[in-house]
Amino acid sequence: MKNTINLKKGTRVVWSLKQTLKTLLIGVLVLTGLEAPLQAQEVQATHYTKPTWYFGLAGAANFNFYDGSTQQLNAAFTPPTTFHKGSGIGLFLAPSIEFYKPNTRFGFILQAGLDNRSGQFDQQLTDCNCAADLSTNLSYITVEPSLRFAPTKGNFYVYGGPRLAFNINKAFTYQQGVNPAYPNQVAPANVKGDFSAVRNTILSMQVGAGYDIPLSKNTSKTQLMLSPFIAFQPYFGQKPRSIETWNLTTVRAGIVLKFGVGHEIVVEKEKEVVAAVVVIPKTNFTVISPLNVPAELKVVEIFPLRNYIYFDKNSTDISERYVLLNKAQVKDFKEDQVEKFAPNTDLGGRSKREMTVYYNILNILGDRMGKNPNTSITLVGSSENGPAQGKLMAASIKRYLVDLFAIDATRIAIEGRSKPKAPSFISNPTKDVTMLQDGDRRVDIESSSSALLMEFHNGPTAPLKPVLIRGVEQAPVDSYVIFKAAGEKESFDSWKMEITGEDGMVQNFGPYTQDEVSIPGKAILGTSPEGNYKVKMIGTTKGGIVVTKESTTHIVAWTPSKVDEGTRFSIIYEFDDANAIAMYNKYLSEVVTPKIPANAKVIIRGHTDIIGKADYNQKLSLARANDVKAILKKSVSKLGTRGVTFEVTAFGEGEVAAPFGNTLPEERSYNRTVIIDIISAKN
Repeated sequence: MKNTINLKKGTRVVWSLKQTLKTLLIGVLVLTGLEAPLQAQEVQATHYTKPTWYFGLAGAANFNFYDGSTQQLNAAFTPPTTFHKGSGIGLFLAPSIEFYKPNTRFGFILQAGLDNRSGQFDQQLTDCNCAADLSTNLSYITVEPSLRFAPTKGNFYVYGGPRLAFNINKAFTYQQGVNPAYPNQVAPANVKGDFSAVRNTILSMQVGAGYDIPLSKNTSKTQLMLSPFIAFQPYFGQKPRSIETWNLTTVRAGIVLKFGVGHEIVVEKEKEVVAAVVVIPKTNFTVISPLNVPAELKVVEIFPLRNYIYFDKNSTDISERYVLLNKAQVKDFKEDQVEKFAPNTDLGGRSKREMTVYYNILNILGDRMGKNPNTSITLVGSSENGPAQGKLMAASIKRYLVDLFAIDATRIAIEGRSKPKAPSFISNPTKDVTMLQDGDRRVDIESSSSALLMEFHNGPTAPLKPVLIRGVEQAPVDSYVIFKAAGEKESFDSWKMEITGEDGMVQNFGPYTQDEVSIPGKAILGTSPEGNYKVKMIGTTKGGIVVTKESTTHIVAWTPSKVDEGTRFSIIYEFDDANAIAMYNKYLSEVVTPKIPANAKVIIRGHTDIIGKADYNQKLSLARANDVKAILKKSVSKLGTRGVTFEVTAFGEGEVAAPFGNTLPEERSYNRTVIIDIISAKN
């Protein structure tokens, strides 16, 4: 009997799915028929904005899962066994109304219609060893208002809200077989009826996600949209009856076919002009793909350790982006293996390696103080909220070093200030005032102990002793593929790309709001070493006009270096400072210069953060790089090292080539740098 019942159950499932598809197909035909004559009547040059209201039909399959227990089906019938778990598929069919403005995040969805929660309970055995089955065609009229949220203002969205359901069907069918030991028995007649004590109204909740797929162009006044979606409706509040413990959970998967009406884009026109003309903004779309020829270079980097710990606004606790160990981890910490203790901050490229070192600054300091018991430090906390809060910031770092690394508290002094001794925010406020304040909200590590400090340095701004980093470089930022959509000022509200490979596979990137983006070649190539691609830029103006530009490019994957022939040093500066080189003079002359072999190439790159004007930062980075070159060139000549050539590049605040990001104060601090690469002559 079970096989027969399962066949019936499968038939119901297939019927429900067929009905869903049939209804949606009819909807497509009706709306498409409406679309065709509308498009035929439109003038080709007329463009329309994206609709803000959408009306349509939602169809889906409800995957229902039963739990709990039920036995007393109604006052007239109680089967001889209790049913527990079960499952089934029901039909969801509802008109849909949506409201959301183009290129915004928030909107509203309302769906109300048929909501079938039918299912089959798992088969049970009665006392007579007879198989018992229970199925139900539980159904509701549901009303589901939801808040719609598009995280990127694009086509993907999530939604959630309450579900109010009114019961319209509570029928059940009970079937009982015979004892297999007595196959000649006659099975009892099926019992059909309605569940008793069924709640007439259910209040529950749902969350879901969907994706809008446009079916119409912006030259159509009536625009069609197809939206696949999936929703989860947990068992909270979904107890069908006021007795026993039966509850159900539903996963819903389906599509919404909807349409909306856009508004004609009206532009200013001369008096003698009758028809409106849509002005398409001029745009230059370029793709820059580096050759990424594998360099025979592996860098050993002497990475400076900035002696600042930055704090979050109005907080005296150490920021979570710094690596904070527990006591069990302290014994395993080694300065030359900090990569084992990575920060929570999402980093990429060169930042992932170098900033992992910086974010372990407290652990490096604790480890060094433990190995050098005669050293001492002063922690100077600075906060715009005053010296008292600055002192609390310093105290939190002292507590970490004392509790975790067992440093004697008498070796650590603390102070509080309103501004650090080497402040960034000095006088006239600018548009960058927030970033300047972020850079001054910090704790400075001061020491006179040479075991902790960089060679030939002392005083409050002296960096800590650098960390040696060995290993093959990560893909540098200047190996990324650069895409530029430079047009008239504020031409586009957003733009995206469709990148098509030789195999016809299309990848989508975006949407973006900035004029220039860079993408690692690996993100496009996948496992391929290189390939030819067609790139289509699709921009949407603030008025809703879609503009497309196409280009082609050959992309080569970046590969790591092979031969250990390079050494890298970095010089870091205070904010708006080009003269800190005086402090590094001896370091460059007596530490860096002796590392330059005969016939070597010395590449010097100057950088700044993004604070201030771009043209000023360009000049500042060049001044820094030329100061370094002057000292190294003089020192090389003094040592008598022959055949050394110098190459100077000033990148200013250029974010594509910047060593680090510019979001956090520590990243901006490390971007105020001159990077020195020493490359020996090839054998």
